[in-house]
Amino acid sequence: MIQNSDSTQPSTPIKPKKRGRAFLINTLILIVVLAVASLAGYQSGIGVRKDYESSVLAVQLTEQFQFAEEDLQAGRYEIAKQRLEFIIAKDPSFPGAQEKLTEALVQINLQQGIQSPTPIPSLTPTPDFSGAEEAFARASQLIAAQDWQGALGALDVLRKLDPTYQHSQVDGMYYFAFRNYGVSLINQGNLEGGIYQLTLAERFGPLDRDANGLREGARVYIIGASFWELDWAQAVFYFTQARAWGNLWDGTMTASERYWFASMRYGDELFAQGKICEEEEALVHYKNAQTIASLDKIAQGNYNEAITLCFPATPTLDLTPSVTPTLGGIPTTEVPTNTPEPPTEVPTDTPPTP
Repeated sequence: MIQNSDSTQPSTPIKPKKRGRAFLINTLILIVVLAVASLAGYQSGIGVRKDYESSVLAVQLTEQFQFAEEDLQAGRYEIAKQRLEFIIAKDPSFPGAQEKLTEALVQINLQQGIQSPTPIPSLTPTPDFSGAEEAFARASQLIAAQDWQGALGALDVLRKLDPTYQHSQVDGMYYFAFRNYGVSLINQGNLEGGIYQLTLAERFGPLDRDANGLREGARVYIIGASFWELDWAQAVFYFTQARAWGNLWDGTMTASERYWFASMRYGDELFAQGKICEEEEALVHYKNAQTIASLDKIAQGNYNEAITLCFPATPTLDLTPSVTPTLGGIPTTEVPTNTPEPPTEVPTDTPPTP
């Protein structure tokens, strides 16, 4: 059988891989990655630029605020007003800017023809103004006279007459009057009333550090008073903090006086429980009370006993030398010596020599 030499069929040729499609996909992926990276870099650059601009603006506003304070002190109220309006336009919450702007506006109004007022009794003014302009002038006079309650009444009349009249300036005057009226009430011992007025002031602008701190102190005082005669430990805790605001009081006792009294009563409680000498026990609280004033009769008795218990007396040796008289009338001190006695003669068996 003759075999055909062409019987072996050549193998089927392998189709080439779709290199074009893979290259296109890889190219698209690379483009997407580059786009994402570029976008991230762009956004990062924007963030850095914004942070830089914010820091530059903060420095600029702080500098302008310092210049405005100098202008106010020098009587350049119009220039101070322009600086402060610029600050508020850039940052409405800039500390102290609204208060200083109100001060500048009040002074400008006074310079424009409003004479310095005579003292006015703190009575709510009767709404007998003929117009918004007169009401505005009346409110400015009362603010200059530091009649905060009267000024608030005048501003209310002004708003009823014309809610749009000098709107931003009137808002600043409201803030100034509410803020100072609240501080005045707290200093007079009306803590709740002062807190309320300061809260109303916040409707027109953020409180400055002093007013906000005074309000916080008043709140701490009220909390401490709620524990009075109920929990002396808590009373001591809160009036320890309230003392930081100076002579804060509620019309009856100052924070320091309440701290003094609460420390004695808490010390009495601990003394009765036998907790006397250790840290945060009776003796410590008696000593804390003594930093304010002398202890009362009960606390003083417990304190004396606590001192005896915590620091008992220790016996001491009497090393005073004894004194004996001499024939010459001059006393001498007997000092013991170590001089040995003379030796006694010892007999021997040796006879005496002739």
